Amino acid sequence: MQTVPIHRSTIRITNRMSTTPATSRSPQKNFFFVGIADPLPLFSVTMAADAFSGVIVSSLSDSGQSKPKFDEPVILKSCYDPNGISITVQSEAGRDLFEFPVTRTSEYSKVGKKGYLFEFDYETILFTFKNDADASMFHKSLGKLQLGKDLSVFTERTEDSSASQYFQFYGYLSQQQNMMQDYIRTSTYQRAILSNIDDFRDKVVLDVGAGSGILSFFAVQSGASRVYAVEASTMAQHAESLAKFNSLEQIQVVAGKIEEIELPEKVDIIISEPMGYMLFNERMLETFLHAKKWLKPGGKMFPSRGDLHIAPFNDETLYMEQFNKANFWYQQSFHGVDLSCLRSAAMKEYFRQPIVDTFDIRICTAKSVRHVVDFHTASESDLHRMEIPLEFHALQSGLVHGLAFWFDVAFFGSSTSVWLSTAPTEPLTHWYQVRCLLETPIFVKQGQLLTGTVLLLANKRQSYDVTIDLRVEGSGLTSTNTLDLKNPYFRYAGQPAQPPPGHSTASPSETYWAQLDVQGARQGECNSFTPVTMVNGMTVNGLGEVSAMNDMSGMSNSNSSLLGLENQAGTRGSRPQVANTYPTSQIGGNAYSTTQQLVLGATSHYPLSNSLMIGDYVTPGSVILPTAAHLANMESFQP
Repeated sequence: MQTVPIHRSTIRITNRMSTTPATSRSPQKNFFFVGIADPLPLFSVTMAADAFSGVIVSSLSDSGQSKPKFDEPVILKSCYDPNGISITVQSEAGRDLFEFPVTRTSEYSKVGKKGYLFEFDYETILFTFKNDADASMFHKSLGKLQLGKDLSVFTERTEDSSASQYFQFYGYLSQQQNMMQDYIRTSTYQRAILSNIDDFRDKVVLDVGAGSGILSFFAVQSGASRVYAVEASTMAQHAESLAKFNSLEQIQVVAGKIEEIELPEKVDIIISEPMGYMLFNERMLETFLHAKKWLKPGGKMFPSRGDLHIAPFNDETLYMEQFNKANFWYQQSFHGVDLSCLRSAAMKEYFRQPIVDTFDIRICTAKSVRHVVDFHTASESDLHRMEIPLEFHALQSGLVHGLAFWFDVAFFGSSTSVWLSTAPTEPLTHWYQVRCLLETPIFVKQGQLLTGTVLLLANKRQSYDVTIDLRVEGSGLTSTNTLDLKNPYFRYAGQPAQPPPGHSTASPSETYWAQLDVQGARQGECNSFTPVTMVNGMTVNGLGEVSAMNDMSGMSNSNSSLLGLENQAGTRGSRPQVANTYPTSQIGGNAYSTTQQLVLGATSHYPLSNSLMIGDYVTPGSVILPTAAHLANMESFQP
């Protein structure tokens, strides 16, 4: 394989998939940089993007007879693809004719000195190169593909079908959008990077699993001199486009897996977003740790540490929801068929599914146990088998239906430390929380000791088998279950988490009205007028004093439920005006009153919407709240 400088005209990343299932994710030691500008004057790389002109393409019949597939010779281009190599056939004018991936299981053979035969489901095609040199170079590329599987840590630990789905999934812009518009995730990363400028200024940065390249852009914003953005999916093409469009010459996109590519130098800091559900799902943390082979001594890892939190929980509703699903198979006459023999198998299948959603922290019956992974010192093998000892002191009596999991990651910079948390007490992220149910709940009394283990065993499907073993000390009660983290049940439906029943120690109704009274009193101290809120046709001031409104006779019943109406000086007898306690602009404005902040939760992150995909957020301005003009129109409307 020749070593040549980068030229954009020779690079093409394909995201087109084969019509047959991909069965291999073979490594490719040959790789290419998608470079906008090379700050290293003598820097060149070995490229897998080669163009062969003057190639004759023939189609072979079942009897072995050949006929030209095209009227003239074509250009054959080969470049990196997550499956192995992507072959693109173009006309001499540069028009794409067809393309296909070549994997270790593809059927092909060399014919003579200058020919290669490829077998497809629909036809057999013979490529004849114009000279021996081109044929030899193409032959070497395929030879490296065949020999490459033994050279990659990634392909050794990953099933081909799982890797194929994984890289296809992250090659979609919609999935990148889903992660990028997680406001908590993206903003925390930006804050962690920009708050530690000394760790990035004039430094060489490696972005592992760069995706769209958003973290690379943050690194440049913080003053990085060079950023190598490594991305194994076809998203690398879009990352390069974004970098060029934003004139970020410091970013060089490397298409390939971190386990297989080569870099021209060591780096000062590694950045990545490698966390999956329950922190470890997708096994990208191992890729993050593998990247340390490119880290200079004393270099930094962002994030620097990961904490997995585990706590027992009580949730009868969730347990019965899963339990009742299996009752479908208890039917003895389903269209005349007895299904009951499968109920036991269905029960095990449903309870093998981790539940991805959110919950009220008060369902946890004990303080969480923490399992810490230091990314600076941990090795890949440390994550292959993790047995976490558990010891919980029950804070309340009741059934334990399973274990809840969430994680925090820390960015330990030279200037400040920043934490990103997925705890149920924090704003929701696209990771949510995960709960693993026990098929047989276990009863624990307040003060009793609940012990056991959680075993996380890595599998080749880029996930883990999770085995829970719990026992109540001194009682002999035990319960175990094994779950498949690769097959979770996405339960989140966009509704706020409900508090557990029986936790109110005072009247919730009285508490709510008391909060409004206190709030109104505070507002009244800051304004020259007495704020009035209308409730069921009566006005209530900030102190909870009620009086009937004399000027409401002209209003329709539909308007009697509007909040935020007030009487202002000089308006008696006229139409009531909208007070500043009602939102009068789009979400995202700064003029929030105390009442409005109470209604909106006083949050600066985007509110979740169950009309979007899991993890999606509503952007500021996309939710319009009524203005004064809108309400005036409502008042004048006569049905």
